[in-house]
Amino acid sequence: LSFTTQLKAGKGLTIVGNVLEGTYLTKEEEAKKAEQNIKAAMAAERTKAFCHVVVSSDLRDGVSHLIQSAGLGGMKHNSVLMSWPGTWRQSNDPISWRNFIETIRETTAAHQALLVAKNVDSFPTNQDCLGEGTIDVWWVVHDGGMLMLLPFLLRQHKVWRKCKMRIFTVAQMDDNSIQMKKDLQMFLYHLRLDAAVEVVEMHDNDISAFTYEKTLVMEQRSQMLKQMHLSRTEREREIQSITDESRSSIRRKNQGATETVNLSQQASTMEDTQEDEAQLIHDKNTASYAAANDKPDVGPDRVHMTWTKDKLLTERNRSREPNTNMAVRDLFSMKPNQSNVRRMHTAVKLNEVVVNKSQGAHLVLLNMPGPPKNRGGDENYMEFLEVLLEGLNRVLLVRGGGREVITIYS
Repeated sequence: LSFTTQLKAGKGLTIVGNVLEGTYLTKEEEAKKAEQNIKAAMAAERTKAFCHVVVSSDLRDGVSHLIQSAGLGGMKHNSVLMSWPGTWRQSNDPISWRNFIETIRETTAAHQALLVAKNVDSFPTNQDCLGEGTIDVWWVVHDGGMLMLLPFLLRQHKVWRKCKMRIFTVAQMDDNSIQMKKDLQMFLYHLRLDAAVEVVEMHDNDISAFTYEKTLVMEQRSQMLKQMHLSRTEREREIQSITDESRSSIRRKNQGATETVNLSQQASTMEDTQEDEAQLIHDKNTASYAAANDKPDVGPDRVHMTWTKDKLLTERNRSREPNTNMAVRDLFSMKPNQSNVRRMHTAVKLNEVVVNKSQGAHLVLLNMPGPPKNRGGDENYMEFLEVLLEGLNRVLLVRGGGREVITIYS
Protein backbone atom coordinates (compact mmCIF):
# COMPACT_ATOMS: atom_id res chain seq x y z
CA LEU A 1 0.00 0.00 0.00
CA SER A 2 2.82 2.42 0.80
CA PHE A 3 4.56 1.78 -2.50
CA THR A 4 1.27 2.28 -4.34
CA THR A 5 0.84 5.66 -2.70
CA GLN A 6 4.40 6.66 -3.55
CA LEU A 7 3.98 5.52 -7.11
CA LYS A 8 0.92 7.58 -7.91
CA ALA A 9 2.00 10.61 -5.80
CA GLY A 10 -1.56 11.27 -4.66
CA LYS A 11 -3.02 11.15 -8.15
CA GLY A 12 -4.64 8.48 -10.26
CA LEU A 13 -6.96 5.58 -9.54
CA THR A 14 -6.00 2.76 -7.19
CA ILE A 15 -8.01 -0.41 -6.56
CA VAL A 16 -6.95 -2.75 -3.76
CA GLY A 17 -8.16 -6.26 -4.54
CA ASN A 18 -8.52 -9.30 -2.31
CA VAL A 19 -9.63 -12.87 -3.07
CA LEU A 20 -11.32 -15.25 -0.63
CA GLU A 21 -11.63 -18.92 -1.51
CA GLY A 22 -15.07 -20.45 -1.09
CA THR A 23 -18.64 -19.57 -1.98
CA TYR A 24 -20.23 -16.20 -1.41
CA LEU A 25 -23.11 -17.71 0.58
CA THR A 26 -20.72 -19.10 3.18
CA LYS A 27 -18.06 -16.35 3.03
CA GLU A 28 -20.27 -13.26 3.05
CA GLU A 29 -19.36 -12.23 6.59
CA GLU A 30 -15.65 -12.89 6.01
CA ALA A 31 -15.76 -10.78 2.85
CA LYS A 32 -17.21 -7.85 4.77
CA LYS A 33 -14.58 -8.21 7.51
CA ALA A 34 -11.82 -8.38 4.89
CA GLU A 35 -13.08 -5.20 3.27
CA GLN A 36 -13.13 -3.43 6.64
CA ASN A 37 -9.56 -4.59 7.39
CA ILE A 38 -8.32 -3.36 4.01
CA LYS A 39 -9.96 0.03 4.52
CA ALA A 40 -8.37 0.29 7.97
CA ALA A 41 -4.95 -0.53 6.49
CA MET A 42 -5.43 2.06 3.74
CA ALA A 43 -6.37 4.68 6.33
CA ALA A 44 -3.23 3.87 8.34
CA GLU A 45 -1.07 4.27 5.23
CA ARG A 46 -3.02 7.31 4.04
CA THR A 47 -3.78 5.58 0.77
CA LYS A 48 -6.75 6.82 -1.23
CA ALA A 49 -8.14 3.82 -3.07
CA PHE A 50 -11.18 1.69 -3.72
CA CYS A 51 -11.52 -1.76 -2.18
CA HIS A 52 -12.72 -4.75 -4.17
CA VAL A 53 -13.17 -8.14 -2.44
CA VAL A 54 -14.01 -11.18 -4.58
CA VAL A 55 -15.15 -14.58 -3.30
CA SER A 56 -14.23 -17.38 -5.69
CA SER A 57 -13.93 -21.14 -5.51
CA ASP A 58 -10.37 -20.87 -6.81
CA LEU A 59 -7.68 -18.27 -6.11
CA ARG A 60 -6.57 -18.08 -9.73
CA ASP A 61 -10.12 -17.54 -10.97
CA GLY A 62 -10.61 -14.80 -8.39
CA VAL A 63 -7.49 -12.94 -9.55
CA SER A 64 -8.66 -13.33 -13.14
CA HIS A 65 -12.03 -11.84 -12.22
CA LEU A 66 -10.32 -8.86 -10.60
CA ILE A 67 -8.14 -8.24 -13.66
CA GLN A 68 -11.13 -8.35 -15.97
CA SER A 69 -13.87 -6.60 -14.01
CA ALA A 70 -12.28 -4.15 -11.55
CA GLY A 71 -13.16 -0.51 -12.23
CA LEU A 72 -15.98 1.08 -14.18
CA GLY A 73 -15.85 2.46 -17.71
CA GLY A 74 -13.01 4.93 -18.07
CA MET A 75 -12.20 4.53 -14.36
CA LYS A 76 -10.45 1.25 -14.98
CA HIS A 77 -6.97 0.14 -14.05
CA ASN A 78 -4.24 -0.24 -16.69
CA SER A 79 -1.56 -1.76 -14.43
CA VAL A 80 -1.35 -4.62 -11.94
CA LEU A 81 1.03 -4.57 -8.95
CA MET A 82 1.86 -7.80 -7.15
CA SER A 83 4.68 -9.24 -5.05
CA TRP A 84 7.26 -11.83 -6.01
CA PRO A 85 6.62 -15.31 -4.48
CA GLY A 86 9.87 -15.45 -2.55
CA THR A 87 9.31 -18.92 -1.01
CA TRP A 88 8.25 -20.74 -4.17
CA ARG A 89 11.28 -23.07 -4.04
CA GLN A 90 10.56 -24.18 -0.47
CA SER A 91 6.86 -24.72 -1.12
CA ASN A 92 5.80 -28.32 -1.76
CA ASP A 93 2.64 -27.07 -3.45
CA PRO A 94 3.33 -25.63 -6.95
CA ILE A 95 -0.05 -23.88 -7.05
CA SER A 96 1.39 -20.62 -5.67
CA TRP A 97 3.98 -20.03 -8.37
CA ARG A 98 1.71 -21.44 -11.08
CA ASN A 99 -0.91 -18.86 -10.11
CA PHE A 100 1.81 -16.23 -10.36
CA ILE A 101 2.70 -17.23 -13.94
CA GLU A 102 -0.94 -17.46 -14.98
CA THR A 103 -1.45 -13.91 -13.67
CA ILE A 104 1.38 -12.76 -15.93
CA ARG A 105 -0.31 -14.40 -18.91
CA GLU A 106 -3.70 -12.89 -18.06
CA THR A 107 -2.38 -9.34 -17.64
CA THR A 108 -0.62 -9.67 -21.01
CA ALA A 109 -3.84 -10.90 -22.63
CA ALA A 110 -5.71 -7.93 -21.09
CA HIS A 111 -3.06 -5.49 -22.45
CA GLN A 112 -2.25 -4.30 -18.94
CA ALA A 113 1.16 -3.48 -17.52
CA LEU A 114 2.50 -5.70 -14.75
CA LEU A 115 4.72 -4.59 -11.87
CA VAL A 116 6.30 -7.28 -9.67
CA ALA A 117 8.04 -6.13 -6.49
CA LYS A 118 10.71 -8.35 -4.94
CA ASN A 119 11.30 -8.10 -1.17
CA VAL A 120 8.32 -5.80 -0.84
CA ASP A 121 8.70 -5.88 2.97
CA SER A 122 11.98 -3.96 2.67
CA PHE A 123 10.42 -1.12 0.64
CA PRO A 124 10.23 2.22 2.52
CA THR A 125 7.00 3.30 4.17
CA ASN A 126 5.38 6.68 3.70
CA GLN A 127 6.98 7.87 6.93
CA ASP A 128 10.53 7.07 5.75
CA CYS A 129 12.71 9.46 3.81
CA LEU A 130 15.52 7.92 1.80
CA GLY A 131 18.81 9.75 1.69
CA GLU A 132 20.86 10.42 -1.38
CA GLY A 133 21.00 7.37 -3.55
CA THR A 134 20.04 6.12 -6.98
CA ILE A 135 17.12 4.54 -8.76
CA ASP A 136 18.70 2.35 -11.41
CA VAL A 137 16.81 1.49 -14.59
CA TRP A 138 18.10 -1.40 -16.70
CA TRP A 139 16.60 -0.78 -20.10
CA VAL A 140 17.28 -4.07 -21.85
CA VAL A 141 14.16 -4.22 -24.01
CA HIS A 142 12.22 -1.21 -25.32
CA ASP A 143 8.72 -1.56 -23.86
CA GLY A 144 7.19 1.80 -24.75
CA GLY A 145 8.83 3.80 -21.95
CA MET A 146 7.26 2.36 -18.80
CA LEU A 147 10.67 1.83 -17.23
CA MET A 148 11.48 5.54 -17.56
CA LEU A 149 8.08 6.76 -16.43
CA LEU A 150 7.99 4.86 -13.13
CA PRO A 151 11.15 6.43 -11.57
CA PHE A 152 9.88 9.86 -12.60
CA LEU A 153 6.60 9.21 -10.76
CA LEU A 154 8.38 7.88 -7.68
CA ARG A 155 10.60 10.96 -7.43
CA GLN A 156 7.51 13.14 -7.10
CA HIS A 157 6.99 11.65 -3.65
CA LYS A 158 8.94 12.91 -0.65
CA VAL A 159 10.30 9.41 0.12
CA TRP A 160 12.22 9.15 -3.17
CA ARG A 161 12.76 12.87 -3.87
CA LYS A 162 16.49 12.87 -3.05
CA CYS A 163 17.26 9.88 -5.25
CA LYS A 164 18.95 10.32 -8.59
CA MET A 165 17.99 8.39 -11.68
CA ARG A 166 20.45 6.30 -13.66
CA ILE A 167 19.64 4.51 -16.89
CA PHE A 168 21.71 1.54 -18.03
CA THR A 169 21.35 0.04 -21.46
CA VAL A 170 23.01 -3.14 -22.66
CA ALA A 171 25.09 -3.24 -25.84
CA GLN A 172 26.64 -6.14 -27.68
CA MET A 173 30.19 -6.13 -28.94
CA ASP A 174 29.21 -5.19 -32.49
CA ASP A 175 27.08 -2.20 -31.35
CA ASN A 176 28.29 1.39 -31.44
CA SER A 177 28.25 2.19 -27.72
CA ILE A 178 29.18 5.87 -28.14
CA GLN A 179 26.36 6.50 -30.60
CA MET A 180 23.88 4.59 -28.43
CA LYS A 181 24.74 6.80 -25.45
CA LYS A 182 24.32 9.99 -27.49
CA ASP A 183 20.95 8.87 -28.87
CA LEU A 184 19.67 7.95 -25.42
CA GLN A 185 20.84 11.24 -23.92
CA MET A 186 19.05 13.16 -26.68
CA PHE A 187 15.89 11.11 -26.09
CA LEU A 188 15.94 11.91 -22.37
CA TYR A 189 16.56 15.58 -23.12
CA HIS A 190 13.40 15.75 -25.24
CA LEU A 191 11.46 13.94 -22.52
CA ARG A 192 12.80 16.43 -19.96
CA LEU A 193 14.07 13.62 -17.74
CA ASP A 194 17.09 14.28 -15.56
CA ALA A 195 19.04 11.03 -15.59
CA ALA A 196 22.57 9.77 -16.04
CA VAL A 197 23.14 7.41 -18.96
CA GLU A 198 25.57 4.52 -19.08
CA VAL A 199 26.03 1.91 -21.78
CA VAL A 200 27.18 -1.48 -20.51
CA GLU A 201 28.85 -3.87 -22.94
CA MET A 202 28.17 -7.54 -22.42
CA HIS A 203 30.89 -9.75 -23.82
CA ASP A 204 29.78 -12.94 -25.51
CA ASN A 205 31.98 -15.19 -23.40
CA ASP A 206 32.00 -18.94 -23.44
CA ILE A 207 29.43 -20.65 -21.26
CA SER A 208 30.98 -21.17 -17.85
CA ALA A 209 30.96 -24.38 -15.85
CA PHE A 210 28.89 -22.61 -13.18
CA THR A 211 26.15 -21.88 -15.72
CA TYR A 212 26.25 -25.46 -16.98
CA GLU A 213 26.00 -26.85 -13.46
CA LYS A 214 23.19 -24.47 -12.46
CA THR A 215 21.16 -25.50 -15.51
CA LEU A 216 21.76 -29.16 -14.75
CA VAL A 217 20.60 -28.77 -11.14
CA MET A 218 17.48 -26.96 -12.34
CA GLU A 219 16.57 -29.72 -14.80
CA GLN A 220 17.38 -32.50 -12.32
CA ARG A 221 15.08 -30.91 -9.74
CA SER A 222 12.28 -30.64 -12.27
CA GLN A 223 12.80 -34.22 -13.45
CA MET A 224 12.91 -35.56 -9.90
CA LEU A 225 9.61 -33.88 -9.04
CA LYS A 226 8.04 -35.41 -12.14
CA GLN A 227 9.33 -38.89 -11.22
CA MET A 228 8.01 -38.54 -7.67
CA HIS A 229 4.60 -37.61 -9.04
CA LEU A 230 4.60 -40.47 -11.55
CA SER A 231 5.72 -43.05 -9.01
CA ARG A 232 2.87 -42.06 -6.71
CA THR A 233 0.37 -42.41 -9.54
CA GLU A 234 1.80 -45.71 -10.68
CA ARG A 235 1.67 -47.01 -7.11
CA GLU A 236 -2.04 -46.23 -6.85
CA ARG A 237 -2.70 -47.87 -10.21
CA GLU A 238 -0.75 -50.96 -9.18
CA ILE A 239 -2.71 -51.41 -5.95
CA GLN A 240 -5.97 -50.94 -7.81
CA SER A 241 -5.02 -53.49 -10.51
CA ILE A 242 -3.97 -56.05 -7.90
CA THR A 243 -7.24 -55.59 -6.04
CA ASP A 244 -9.30 -55.93 -9.22
CA GLU A 245 -7.44 -59.07 -10.32
CA SER A 246 -7.80 -60.66 -6.90
CA ARG A 247 -11.53 -60.01 -6.79
CA SER A 248 -12.07 -61.45 -10.27
CA SER A 249 -9.92 -64.47 -9.42
CA ILE A 250 -11.88 -65.17 -6.22
CA ARG A 251 -15.16 -64.72 -8.09
CA ARG A 252 -14.18 -67.25 -10.79
CA LYS A 253 -12.89 -69.65 -8.18
CA ASN A 254 -16.09 -69.54 -6.15
CA GLN A 255 -18.15 -70.28 -9.26
CA GLY A 256 -16.15 -73.36 -10.35
CA ALA A 257 -15.29 -74.91 -6.99
CA THR A 258 -17.55 -77.18 -4.89
CA GLU A 259 -15.62 -77.16 -1.63
CA THR A 260 -16.18 -74.57 1.04
CA VAL A 261 -13.37 -72.12 1.62
CA ASN A 262 -12.96 -70.85 5.12
CA LEU A 263 -10.85 -67.71 5.57
CA SER A 264 -8.52 -67.79 8.56
CA GLN A 265 -8.94 -64.09 9.29
CA GLN A 266 -11.95 -61.92 8.52
CA ALA A 267 -11.85 -58.14 8.54
CA SER A 268 -13.97 -56.36 11.12
CA THR A 269 -14.38 -53.29 8.90
CA MET A 270 -14.53 -52.56 5.18
CA GLU A 271 -11.10 -50.87 5.28
CA ASP A 272 -9.42 -53.97 6.74
CA THR A 273 -11.07 -56.12 4.04
CA GLN A 274 -9.73 -53.97 1.21
CA GLU A 275 -6.28 -53.84 2.82
CA ASP A 276 -6.19 -57.63 3.17
CA GLU A 277 -7.11 -58.07 -0.48
CA ALA A 278 -4.22 -55.90 -1.57
CA GLN A 279 -1.78 -57.62 0.84
CA LEU A 280 -2.69 -61.28 0.57
CA ILE A 281 -3.00 -61.62 -3.21
CA HIS A 282 0.40 -61.33 -4.87
CA ASP A 283 0.09 -62.96 -8.26
CA LYS A 284 -2.76 -65.02 -9.58
CA ASN A 285 -0.42 -67.07 -11.81
CA THR A 286 2.07 -68.11 -9.11
CA ALA A 287 0.13 -68.00 -5.84
CA SER A 288 -3.42 -68.81 -4.85
CA TYR A 289 -5.06 -67.82 -1.59
CA ALA A 290 -7.14 -70.67 -0.17
CA ALA A 291 -7.41 -72.55 3.06
CA ALA A 292 -9.82 -75.50 3.22
CA ASN A 293 -10.33 -76.68 6.82
CA ASP A 294 -12.26 -79.83 5.80
CA LYS A 295 -9.71 -80.93 3.10
CA PRO A 296 -6.78 -82.85 4.61
CA ASP A 297 -4.53 -83.13 1.57
CA VAL A 298 -3.34 -80.54 -0.92
CA GLY A 299 -2.74 -81.63 -4.50
CA PRO A 300 0.67 -81.19 -6.13
CA ASP A 301 -0.73 -78.62 -8.58
CA ARG A 302 -2.07 -76.37 -5.78
CA VAL A 303 0.26 -74.03 -3.91
CA HIS A 304 -0.65 -72.58 -0.52
CA MET A 305 1.24 -69.39 0.45
CA THR A 306 0.73 -67.21 3.49
CA TRP A 307 1.43 -63.52 2.88
CA THR A 308 2.09 -61.04 5.64
CA LYS A 309 2.46 -57.30 5.35
CA ASP A 310 6.24 -57.42 5.88
CA LYS A 311 6.72 -60.10 3.23
CA LEU A 312 4.60 -58.19 0.75
CA LEU A 313 6.53 -54.94 1.23
CA THR A 314 9.86 -56.76 0.99
CA GLU A 315 8.86 -58.48 -2.25
CA ARG A 316 7.58 -55.24 -3.81
CA ASN A 317 10.71 -53.31 -2.85
CA ARG A 318 12.87 -56.08 -4.33
CA SER A 319 11.01 -55.87 -7.63
CA ARG A 320 11.17 -52.09 -7.71
CA GLU A 321 14.84 -51.66 -6.76
CA PRO A 322 16.27 -52.18 -10.30
CA ASN A 323 13.82 -49.67 -11.79
CA THR A 324 14.48 -47.15 -9.02
CA ASN A 325 18.23 -47.49 -9.28
CA MET A 326 18.01 -47.14 -13.05
CA ALA A 327 15.88 -43.98 -12.73
CA VAL A 328 18.32 -42.43 -10.27
CA ARG A 329 21.27 -43.40 -12.46
CA ASP A 330 19.61 -41.79 -15.47
CA LEU A 331 18.80 -38.71 -13.43
CA PHE A 332 22.42 -38.04 -12.50
CA SER A 333 23.80 -38.91 -15.92
CA MET A 334 21.47 -36.59 -17.83
CA LYS A 335 22.78 -33.65 -19.82
CA PRO A 336 21.10 -30.25 -19.74
CA ASN A 337 19.16 -28.95 -22.69
CA GLN A 338 21.23 -26.54 -24.77
CA SER A 339 18.38 -24.05 -25.06
CA ASN A 340 18.09 -23.93 -21.26
CA VAL A 341 21.87 -23.53 -21.00
CA ARG A 342 21.79 -20.48 -23.28
CA ARG A 343 18.94 -18.89 -21.33
CA MET A 344 20.67 -19.57 -18.03
CA HIS A 345 23.89 -18.13 -19.47
CA THR A 346 22.09 -14.90 -20.39
CA ALA A 347 20.46 -14.67 -16.93
CA VAL A 348 23.75 -15.31 -15.11
CA LYS A 349 25.77 -12.80 -17.16
CA LEU A 350 23.09 -10.10 -16.90
CA ASN A 351 22.81 -10.68 -13.15
CA GLU A 352 26.57 -10.29 -12.77
CA VAL A 353 26.49 -6.95 -14.59
CA VAL A 354 23.46 -5.65 -12.65
CA VAL A 355 24.88 -6.67 -9.26
CA ASN A 356 28.23 -5.11 -10.12
CA LYS A 357 26.66 -1.75 -11.03
CA SER A 358 23.49 -1.52 -8.93
CA GLN A 359 23.90 -3.56 -5.77
CA GLY A 360 23.91 -0.41 -3.64
CA ALA A 361 20.96 1.28 -5.37
CA HIS A 362 17.80 2.08 -3.45
CA LEU A 363 15.69 0.51 -6.21
CA VAL A 364 16.44 -1.46 -9.37
CA LEU A 365 13.98 -1.62 -12.27
CA LEU A 366 14.29 -4.42 -14.81
CA ASN A 367 12.44 -5.62 -17.87
CA MET A 368 10.44 -8.73 -17.09
CA PRO A 369 10.67 -11.42 -19.78
CA GLY A 370 7.45 -13.12 -20.78
CA PRO A 371 6.55 -16.66 -19.68
CA PRO A 372 6.99 -19.56 -22.12
CA LYS A 373 4.13 -20.56 -24.39
CA ASN A 374 4.60 -24.19 -23.37
CA ARG A 375 3.43 -24.57 -19.77
CA GLY A 376 5.87 -27.43 -19.28
CA GLY A 377 8.68 -24.86 -18.97
CA ASP A 378 7.02 -22.76 -16.25
CA GLU A 379 9.31 -24.02 -13.50
CA ASN A 380 12.41 -23.29 -15.58
CA TYR A 381 11.05 -19.79 -16.18
CA MET A 382 10.85 -19.22 -12.42
CA GLU A 383 14.44 -20.46 -12.07
CA PHE A 384 15.66 -18.02 -14.73
CA LEU A 385 13.95 -15.11 -12.97
CA GLU A 386 15.37 -16.22 -9.62
CA VAL A 387 18.89 -16.23 -11.07
CA LEU A 388 18.32 -12.82 -12.67
CA LEU A 389 17.25 -11.30 -9.31
CA GLU A 390 19.88 -13.00 -7.15
CA GLY A 391 21.90 -10.67 -4.94
CA LEU A 392 19.56 -7.67 -5.34
CA ASN A 393 17.52 -6.21 -2.48
CA ARG A 394 14.72 -4.00 -3.83
CA VAL A 395 13.73 -4.91 -7.37
CA LEU A 396 10.75 -3.93 -9.50
CA LEU A 397 10.15 -6.10 -12.55
CA VAL A 398 8.21 -4.29 -15.24
CA ARG A 399 6.32 -5.83 -18.12
CA GLY A 400 4.50 -3.44 -20.42
CA GLY A 401 1.03 -4.11 -21.73
CA GLY A 402 1.92 -3.10 -25.30
CA ARG A 403 -0.11 0.12 -25.31
CA GLU A 404 2.21 2.42 -23.34
CA VAL A 405 3.81 5.11 -25.51
CA ILE A 406 5.91 8.00 -24.23
CA THR A 407 6.87 10.59 -26.84
CA ILE A 408 8.57 13.97 -26.82
CA TYR A 409 5.13 15.55 -27.26
CA SER A 410 3.76 14.19 -23.94
